[in-house]
Amino acid sequence: MIADDLTSRIRSGELAPDTMLPPQKELSATYGVTLATLRQALQRLESEGLISQQPGRGTFVASPRLAYRLDSLRGFAEDLRAQGQTVTTLIVAQDMRRPPAWAAARLNLAASRRVLRLERLRLLAGRPAVHQLSYVPDHPGVHLADLDYSGDSLYAVLAAHGLTAHRATESVRPGLLDDATATLMHQPAGTPVFVSERLTSDADDRPLLLDRATILGTVMEIRTERGAAGLSMQWSRHQS
Repeated sequence: MIADDLTSRIRSGELAPDTMLPPQKELSATYGVTLATLRQALQRLESEGLISQQPGRGTFVASPRLAYRLDSLRGFAEDLRAQGQTVTTLIVAQDMRRPPAWAAARLNLAASRRVLRLERLRLLAGRPAVHQLSYVPDHPGVHLADLDYSGDSLYAVLAAHGLTAHRATESVRPGLLDDATATLMHQPAGTPVFVSERLTSDADDRPLLLDRATILGTVMEIRTERGAAGLSMQWSRHQS
């Protein structure tokens, strides 16, 4: 009960990262348990990465480190919510325009072709964790700029309008926050990040969506599962 209650309060954002928990004697009295029982609960939370017990200082809510899985075809918000996290999407910009040259090349589009440019911040317990730039080629009969992308994943919104993801290729490399993105994420410029670039295609292998996501390395880790006939991964040296 103790561990479940504290877990719920931490993941909902009621107990924010770096919050100091009350002393153990006070906590044990609050929950009506012995110190031994309380310490067992705290050890469980620490093993799950939810708290940090610091001798001589106290017990603090840990900054969340979440898993971004490479073995599934779903969005960041779905990954985070599947781990019991409270995720909010903030739309920074949403309009139709010509894509930058690098995006047009990846999407195999003519330079004059318009795309939806969608810029979002993923907030974890109220704090920016992921900055996402998405480019979606225009499609006849679908008014991409008018759709609501603040709730469901982009995959789900597109699928609801007949644009279904079938496969994706993705690369993830280390990077540093640039000035503009650092301002949006309330972090110092130069903070270490992961930069993910994912190209998603439909069943006919036509480019459907291009994502470039900047993920704070202080709050997320990359995780995958391997099997004899499962995920295939390649490591390569990044050329800047």
